Amino acid sequence: MNAAIRLAVTAMLAVAVTSSPVRAETITLHGAVQFNDDHAFNRTLLKFEELTKKYYGKPVDFVLHRNSELGLEKDYFVYMNQGKGVDYAIVSPGHMSTFSRAAPFIDAPFLFRDLDHWRKVLDADLFKPIAEEVEKKADVMLIGYAGGGTRNIFANKPIHNLADLKGLKIRVIGAPIWTRTFAAAGMSPSVIAYNEIYNAIQNGVIAAGDNEAAGVEQMRFYEVGPNVAMTEHAITIRPLCFSGKTFKGLPPDLQAAIVKAGKEAGAYGRQLESREDTAKLDALEKAGKLKRIAFTDRAQLKKLVEPVIESYAKDVGADQILARINAIK
Repeated sequence: MNAAIRLAVTAMLAVAVTSSPVRAETITLHGAVQFNDDHAFNRTLLKFEELTKKYYGKPVDFVLHRNSELGLEKDYFVYMNQGKGVDYAIVSPGHMSTFSRAAPFIDAPFLFRDLDHWRKVLDADLFKPIAEEVEKKADVMLIGYAGGGTRNIFANKPIHNLADLKGLKIRVIGAPIWTRTFAAAGMSPSVIAYNEIYNAIQNGVIAAGDNEAAGVEQMRFYEVGPNVAMTEHAITIRPLCFSGKTFKGLPPDLQAAIVKAGKEAGAYGRQLESREDTAKLDALEKAGKLKRIAFTDRAQLKKLVEPVIESYAKDVGADQILARINAIK
Protein backbone atom coordinates (compact mmCIF):
# COMPACT_ATOMS: atom_id res chain seq x y z
CA MET A 1 0.00 0.00 0.00
CA ASN A 2 1.57 3.28 -1.10
CA ALA A 3 1.67 6.40 1.02
CA ALA A 4 -1.29 8.06 -0.72
CA ILE A 5 -3.57 5.06 -0.12
CA ARG A 6 -2.46 4.73 3.51
CA LEU A 7 -3.23 8.41 4.05
CA ALA A 8 -6.70 8.01 2.53
CA VAL A 9 -7.53 4.95 4.64
CA THR A 10 -6.34 6.71 7.80
CA ALA A 11 -8.50 9.73 6.96
CA MET A 12 -11.58 7.55 6.42
CA LEU A 13 -11.06 5.74 9.72
CA ALA A 14 -10.66 9.04 11.53
CA VAL A 15 -13.93 10.31 10.04
CA ALA A 16 -15.72 7.06 10.97
CA VAL A 17 -14.51 7.20 14.56
CA THR A 18 -15.29 10.88 15.07
CA SER A 19 -18.70 10.62 13.40
CA SER A 20 -19.84 7.65 15.57
CA PRO A 21 -21.52 8.96 18.74
CA VAL A 22 -20.06 7.61 21.97
CA ARG A 23 -22.98 6.41 24.06
CA ALA A 24 -22.46 5.82 27.75
CA GLU A 25 -24.38 2.80 28.98
CA THR A 26 -27.30 3.80 31.22
CA ILE A 27 -27.03 2.46 34.76
CA THR A 28 -29.82 0.07 35.74
CA LEU A 29 -30.72 -0.62 39.36
CA HIS A 30 -32.94 -3.53 40.38
CA GLY A 31 -35.25 -3.37 43.40
CA ALA A 32 -37.51 -5.98 44.96
CA VAL A 33 -40.65 -5.99 47.07
CA GLN A 34 -42.96 -8.77 48.29
CA PHE A 35 -46.11 -6.75 47.71
CA ASN A 36 -48.17 -5.08 44.99
CA ASP A 37 -48.56 -1.44 44.02
CA ASP A 38 -50.93 -0.55 46.89
CA HIS A 39 -48.58 -1.54 49.70
CA ALA A 40 -46.64 1.17 51.53
CA PHE A 41 -43.31 -0.57 50.83
CA ASN A 42 -43.87 -0.47 47.08
CA ARG A 43 -44.86 3.20 47.20
CA THR A 44 -41.81 3.99 49.34
CA LEU A 45 -39.47 2.33 46.85
CA LEU A 46 -41.10 4.24 43.99
CA LYS A 47 -40.53 7.47 45.95
CA PHE A 48 -36.87 6.44 46.37
CA GLU A 49 -36.61 6.01 42.60
CA GLU A 50 -38.25 9.40 41.98
CA LEU A 51 -35.98 11.23 44.41
CA THR A 52 -32.79 9.55 43.20
CA LYS A 53 -33.52 10.56 39.62
CA LYS A 54 -34.29 14.09 40.78
CA TYR A 55 -31.05 14.50 42.73
CA TYR A 56 -28.84 12.70 40.21
CA GLY A 57 -30.16 14.62 37.21
CA LYS A 58 -28.82 12.10 34.70
CA PRO A 59 -30.32 9.00 33.08
CA VAL A 60 -30.63 6.01 35.42
CA ASP A 61 -33.07 3.13 35.05
CA PHE A 62 -34.92 1.53 37.94
CA VAL A 63 -36.57 -1.89 37.67
CA LEU A 64 -38.76 -2.77 40.65
CA HIS A 65 -39.69 -6.46 40.86
CA ARG A 66 -43.04 -6.68 42.65
CA ASN A 67 -45.19 -9.41 44.21
CA SER A 68 -42.29 -11.60 45.42
CA GLU A 69 -41.06 -12.09 41.86
CA LEU A 70 -37.51 -12.43 43.22
CA GLY A 71 -38.44 -14.27 46.41
CA LEU A 72 -38.88 -12.87 49.91
CA GLU A 73 -37.13 -10.21 51.97
CA LYS A 74 -34.66 -12.70 53.42
CA ASP A 75 -33.65 -13.55 49.83
CA TYR A 76 -33.30 -9.88 48.86
CA PHE A 77 -30.86 -9.29 51.70
CA VAL A 78 -28.65 -12.19 50.61
CA TYR A 79 -28.73 -10.94 47.01
CA MET A 80 -27.69 -7.46 48.13
CA ASN A 81 -24.91 -8.94 50.24
CA GLN A 82 -23.65 -10.76 47.14
CA GLY A 83 -24.13 -7.76 44.87
CA LYS A 84 -26.25 -9.84 42.50
CA GLY A 85 -29.86 -9.66 41.38
CA VAL A 86 -31.14 -7.03 43.84
CA ASP A 87 -29.59 -3.61 44.41
CA TYR A 88 -32.18 -2.09 46.76
CA ALA A 89 -35.12 -3.28 48.87
CA ILE A 90 -36.96 -2.82 52.14
CA VAL A 91 -36.08 -5.63 54.53
CA SER A 92 -37.18 -6.51 58.05
CA PRO A 93 -34.23 -6.32 60.49
CA GLY A 94 -34.97 -9.89 61.56
CA HIS A 95 -33.72 -11.14 58.21
CA MET A 96 -30.30 -9.57 58.86
CA SER A 97 -29.53 -11.73 61.90
CA THR A 98 -27.28 -14.12 59.93
CA PHE A 99 -24.85 -11.25 59.38
CA SER A 100 -25.48 -9.08 62.44
CA ARG A 101 -26.78 -10.39 65.76
CA ALA A 102 -27.68 -6.84 66.78
CA ALA A 103 -29.79 -6.05 63.71
CA PRO A 104 -33.10 -7.58 64.94
CA PHE A 105 -32.90 -5.31 67.99
CA ILE A 106 -33.96 -2.44 65.68
CA ASP A 107 -37.39 -4.02 65.51
CA ALA A 108 -37.69 -5.68 68.93
CA PRO A 109 -41.10 -5.99 70.63
CA PHE A 110 -42.06 -3.37 73.22
CA LEU A 111 -39.11 -1.16 72.32
CA PHE A 112 -41.28 1.93 71.86
CA ARG A 113 -43.94 3.35 74.13
CA ASP A 114 -45.99 4.83 71.30
CA LEU A 115 -45.65 6.42 67.85
CA ASP A 116 -44.34 9.69 69.28
CA HIS A 117 -41.56 7.86 71.13
CA TRP A 118 -40.81 5.82 67.97
CA ARG A 119 -40.44 9.01 65.91
CA LYS A 120 -38.12 10.61 68.45
CA VAL A 121 -35.86 7.54 68.52
CA LEU A 122 -35.54 7.55 64.75
CA ASP A 123 -34.96 11.30 64.62
CA ALA A 124 -32.12 10.85 67.12
CA ASP A 125 -30.51 8.21 64.84
CA LEU A 126 -29.92 5.91 67.80
CA PHE A 127 -29.58 2.85 65.59
CA LYS A 128 -26.55 4.22 63.74
CA PRO A 129 -24.09 1.83 65.47
CA ILE A 130 -26.18 -1.15 64.37
CA ALA A 131 -26.44 0.20 60.81
CA GLU A 132 -22.64 0.53 60.75
CA GLU A 133 -22.27 -3.06 61.94
CA VAL A 134 -24.66 -4.33 59.25
CA GLU A 135 -22.73 -2.44 56.57
CA LYS A 136 -19.42 -3.80 57.83
CA LYS A 137 -20.50 -7.43 58.20
CA ALA A 138 -23.09 -7.78 55.43
CA ASP A 139 -21.91 -5.10 52.99
CA VAL A 140 -25.46 -3.76 52.87
CA MET A 141 -26.17 -0.12 53.63
CA LEU A 142 -29.22 1.01 55.62
CA ILE A 143 -29.92 4.27 53.79
CA GLY A 144 -33.35 5.04 55.25
CA TYR A 145 -35.97 3.79 57.68
CA ALA A 146 -39.53 3.05 56.57
CA GLY A 147 -42.17 1.23 58.63
CA GLY A 148 -44.57 2.71 61.16
CA GLY A 149 -47.16 -0.03 61.31
CA THR A 150 -48.29 -1.26 64.73
CA ARG A 151 -48.11 -5.03 65.05
CA ASN A 152 -50.93 -6.99 66.65
CA ILE A 153 -51.73 -10.70 66.90
CA PHE A 154 -54.22 -12.13 64.43
CA ALA A 155 -55.65 -15.56 65.27
CA ASN A 156 -58.28 -18.11 64.39
CA LYS A 157 -59.83 -17.64 67.85
CA PRO A 158 -60.51 -14.64 70.11
CA ILE A 159 -57.64 -13.57 72.40
CA HIS A 160 -58.44 -11.20 75.24
CA ASN A 161 -55.70 -11.66 77.85
CA LEU A 162 -52.55 -13.52 78.92
CA ALA A 163 -54.54 -16.63 79.72
CA ASP A 164 -55.68 -16.80 76.11
CA LEU A 165 -52.06 -16.45 74.93
CA LYS A 166 -50.84 -19.42 76.97
CA GLY A 167 -49.66 -22.18 74.63
CA LEU A 168 -50.77 -20.25 71.52
CA LYS A 169 -49.05 -21.67 68.45
CA ILE A 170 -47.88 -18.51 66.71
CA ARG A 171 -45.59 -17.80 63.78
CA VAL A 172 -42.50 -15.67 64.37
CA ILE A 173 -39.81 -14.30 62.10
CA GLY A 174 -36.50 -16.17 62.15
CA ALA A 175 -34.72 -13.96 64.70
CA PRO A 176 -34.01 -15.16 68.27
CA ILE A 177 -35.42 -12.05 69.95
CA TRP A 178 -38.91 -12.79 68.65
CA THR A 179 -38.86 -16.44 69.68
CA ARG A 180 -37.60 -15.54 73.16
CA THR A 181 -40.11 -12.75 73.82
CA PHE A 182 -43.13 -14.70 72.60
CA ALA A 183 -42.05 -17.74 74.62
CA ALA A 184 -41.62 -15.53 77.70
CA ALA A 185 -45.24 -14.45 77.26
CA GLY A 186 -46.33 -18.10 77.41
CA MET A 187 -46.85 -18.64 73.69
CA SER A 188 -45.48 -21.47 71.55
CA PRO A 189 -43.61 -19.72 68.70
CA SER A 190 -42.60 -21.36 65.40
CA VAL A 191 -40.40 -19.91 62.67
CA ILE A 192 -42.38 -20.07 59.43
CA ALA A 193 -41.76 -18.30 56.12
CA TYR A 194 -43.96 -15.25 55.55
CA ASN A 195 -45.61 -16.65 52.43
CA GLU A 196 -46.54 -19.87 54.28
CA ILE A 197 -48.43 -18.27 57.19
CA TYR A 198 -51.85 -18.40 55.54
CA ASN A 199 -51.66 -22.12 54.75
CA ALA A 200 -50.09 -22.91 58.12
CA ILE A 201 -53.10 -21.42 59.94
CA GLN A 202 -55.54 -22.94 57.49
CA ASN A 203 -54.01 -26.40 58.03
CA GLY A 204 -53.80 -26.09 61.81
CA VAL A 205 -50.01 -26.01 62.03
CA ILE A 206 -50.29 -22.70 63.89
CA ALA A 207 -53.23 -20.72 65.21
CA ALA A 208 -51.90 -17.19 64.89
CA GLY A 209 -49.36 -14.74 63.56
CA ASP A 210 -48.50 -11.10 64.15
CA ASN A 211 -48.43 -8.32 61.60
CA GLU A 212 -49.20 -4.69 60.94
CA ALA A 213 -52.41 -3.71 59.14
CA ALA A 214 -50.81 -3.41 55.70
CA GLY A 215 -49.60 -7.01 55.85
CA VAL A 216 -52.90 -8.36 57.19
CA GLU A 217 -54.69 -6.66 54.30
CA GLN A 218 -52.19 -7.53 51.56
CA MET A 219 -51.77 -11.19 52.50
CA ARG A 220 -55.46 -11.65 53.39
CA PHE A 221 -54.54 -13.05 56.79
CA TYR A 222 -57.98 -11.97 58.03
CA GLU A 223 -59.45 -14.90 56.09
CA VAL A 224 -57.76 -17.45 58.35
CA GLY A 225 -57.14 -15.24 61.41
CA PRO A 226 -60.05 -12.80 61.63
CA ASN A 227 -59.60 -12.13 65.37
CA VAL A 228 -57.11 -9.30 65.87
CA ALA A 229 -55.96 -8.96 69.47
CA MET A 230 -54.81 -5.37 69.97
CA THR A 231 -51.58 -6.22 71.76
CA GLU A 232 -49.75 -3.33 70.04
CA HIS A 233 -46.51 -5.10 70.92
CA ALA A 234 -44.30 -3.50 68.28
CA ILE A 235 -44.05 -0.52 65.96
CA THR A 236 -42.19 -1.54 62.87
CA ILE A 237 -38.93 -0.19 61.54
CA ARG A 238 -38.18 -1.39 58.02
CA PRO A 239 -34.77 -0.31 56.71
CA LEU A 240 -34.45 0.75 53.10
CA CYS A 241 -31.33 -1.17 52.09
CA PHE A 242 -28.80 -0.78 49.30
CA SER A 243 -26.12 -3.23 48.20
CA GLY A 244 -22.64 -2.07 49.22
CA LYS A 245 -21.06 -3.86 46.28
CA THR A 246 -23.37 -2.09 43.83
CA PHE A 247 -22.90 1.26 45.58
CA LYS A 248 -19.10 1.14 45.33
CA GLY A 249 -19.31 0.78 41.55
CA LEU A 250 -21.51 3.84 41.01
CA PRO A 251 -20.43 7.41 40.13
CA PRO A 252 -19.92 9.64 43.20
CA ASP A 253 -22.78 11.97 42.26
CA LEU A 254 -25.18 9.03 41.97
CA GLN A 255 -23.94 7.71 45.32
CA ALA A 256 -24.74 11.06 46.91
CA ALA A 257 -28.19 11.09 45.31
CA ILE A 258 -28.95 7.57 46.60
CA VAL A 259 -27.95 8.42 50.17
CA LYS A 260 -30.04 11.59 50.18
CA ALA A 261 -33.02 9.96 48.49
CA GLY A 262 -32.89 6.94 50.83
CA LYS A 263 -33.23 9.05 53.95
CA GLU A 264 -36.10 11.09 52.52
CA ALA A 265 -37.91 8.08 51.04
CA GLY A 266 -37.69 6.32 54.41
CA ALA A 267 -39.31 9.30 56.13
CA TYR A 268 -42.00 9.32 53.45
CA GLY A 269 -42.67 5.62 54.04
CA ARG A 270 -42.95 6.10 57.81
CA GLN A 271 -45.51 8.86 57.43
CA LEU A 272 -47.42 6.82 54.88
CA GLU A 273 -47.70 3.60 56.85
CA SER A 274 -48.27 5.10 60.30
CA ARG A 275 -51.03 7.30 58.84
CA GLU A 276 -52.77 4.44 57.03
CA ASP A 277 -52.43 1.77 59.72
CA THR A 278 -55.59 2.47 61.72
CA ALA A 279 -57.56 3.37 58.58
CA LYS A 280 -56.88 -0.05 57.09
CA LEU A 281 -58.07 -1.84 60.21
CA ASP A 282 -61.17 0.39 60.29
CA ALA A 283 -62.00 -0.48 56.68
CA LEU A 284 -61.46 -4.22 57.14
CA GLU A 285 -63.57 -4.31 60.28
CA LYS A 286 -66.33 -2.25 58.68
CA ALA A 287 -66.37 -4.71 55.78
CA GLY A 288 -66.82 -7.57 58.24
CA LYS A 289 -63.48 -9.15 57.39
CA LEU A 290 -61.96 -8.99 60.87
CA LYS A 291 -62.81 -8.14 64.44
CA ARG A 292 -60.58 -6.09 66.72
CA ILE A 293 -60.43 -7.44 70.25
CA ALA A 294 -59.27 -5.36 73.20
CA PHE A 295 -56.30 -6.99 74.91
CA THR A 296 -56.65 -6.29 78.62
CA ASP A 297 -53.24 -7.48 79.83
CA ARG A 298 -50.87 -5.39 77.73
CA ALA A 299 -49.05 -3.95 80.77
CA GLN A 300 -48.49 -7.45 82.18
CA LEU A 301 -47.36 -8.70 78.77
CA LYS A 302 -44.81 -5.92 78.56
CA LYS A 303 -43.57 -6.71 82.06
CA LEU A 304 -43.06 -10.37 81.13
CA VAL A 305 -40.93 -9.63 78.05
CA GLU A 306 -38.87 -6.69 79.39
CA PRO A 307 -36.21 -8.92 81.05
CA VAL A 308 -35.81 -10.78 77.75
CA ILE A 309 -35.34 -7.53 75.84
CA GLU A 310 -32.78 -6.29 78.37
CA SER A 311 -30.87 -9.59 78.32
CA TYR A 312 -30.89 -9.70 74.53
CA ALA A 313 -29.68 -6.08 74.24
CA LYS A 314 -26.78 -6.84 76.55
CA ASP A 315 -25.98 -10.06 74.70
CA VAL A 316 -25.69 -8.32 71.31
CA GLY A 317 -23.97 -5.17 72.61
CA ALA A 318 -27.00 -2.93 72.29
CA ASP A 319 -27.57 -2.26 75.98
CA GLN A 320 -26.38 1.36 75.70
CA ILE A 321 -28.74 1.92 72.76
CA LEU A 322 -31.61 0.49 74.83
CA ALA A 323 -30.73 2.83 77.70
CA ARG A 324 -30.78 5.83 75.35
CA ILE A 325 -34.10 4.72 73.87
CA ASN A 326 -35.64 4.40 77.35
CA ALA A 327 -34.26 7.81 78.32
CA ILE A 328 -36.11 9.61 75.52
CA LYS A 329 -39.27 11.21 76.87
